[in-house]
Amino acid sequence: MKPYWTRPLRAVYIEIMKDIEHIRSKGAFIIDMDGVIYHGNQLLQGALEFVRWMEENNKAFLFLTNSSERSPLELSQKLARLGIEVDPEHFYTSALATAAFLATQRPGGSVYVIGEPGLIQALYDQGFTMNNVNPDYVVVGEGRGYSLEALERAVKLVESGARLIGTNPDTSGPIEGGIIVPACGALVAPIEMATGKKAYFVGKPNPLMMRHGLRRLNAKREETAIIGDRMDTDIQAGVESEIETVLVLSGVTKLEEVSFYPYQPRHILDGVFELPS
Repeated sequence: MKPYWTRPLRAVYIEIMKDIEHIRSKGAFIIDMDGVIYHGNQLLQGALEFVRWMEENNKAFLFLTNSSERSPLELSQKLARLGIEVDPEHFYTSALATAAFLATQRPGGSVYVIGEPGLIQALYDQGFTMNNVNPDYVVVGEGRGYSLEALERAVKLVESGARLIGTNPDTSGPIEGGIIVPACGALVAPIEMATGKKAYFVGKPNPLMMRHGLRRLNAKREETAIIGDRMDTDIQAGVESEIETVLVLSGVTKLEEVSFYPYQPRHILDGVFELPS
């Protein structure tokens, strides 16, 4: 058989899709949200049916998102507004993973945060205090509070010794209408450039977050599949964690871009609407 990069793209696509029954046989699913379940406030095709299918077939599932803006309760309420009822226990965010990681590094430490309430609350819940003078960490997530003033303070604090943490490395993310907006990786970049210090990102593709997810699911990696729309976070995370990978083309990754990466997804679907039997 010829290597995938020498064969017609559509032929490769069809070949990869042949194992859809294998995906359905998995007992647990780790699922990204933006680009998989919704774009902004627009529910994607088949999302409701997919969640119902998992519930009816007793699948363990966890929505694992690199977004740090909302708490699990807020994400649950957002899906409810879109017509999908899912308990908060089925959500895990990069904010929660970041707070849990920092709690193992410096219990009871202090942070300067550029981010939304979901990130701030996660840090509070882990015993961290807010500090804009001499914090242990500068933590950056997505948010509308990003400003030149906040950026200048973050740079000053990092230069003074604070460690730089990013909730996730995503440089962009989709919202409704096909619009792409800057994400955490893009917001952290000016601080890295100004200080010459690199951030540590806790969210996907960091295998640390994947291990958190598996523990939440109480599942083994062999019985789990990760479904996501990004090659550089979702699929890379699955590859590095040795979890079955399912790329959906309903988000930021286009089919013709897949072959550009040195790692490949095990499966490619147009969207989660293909999974319900």
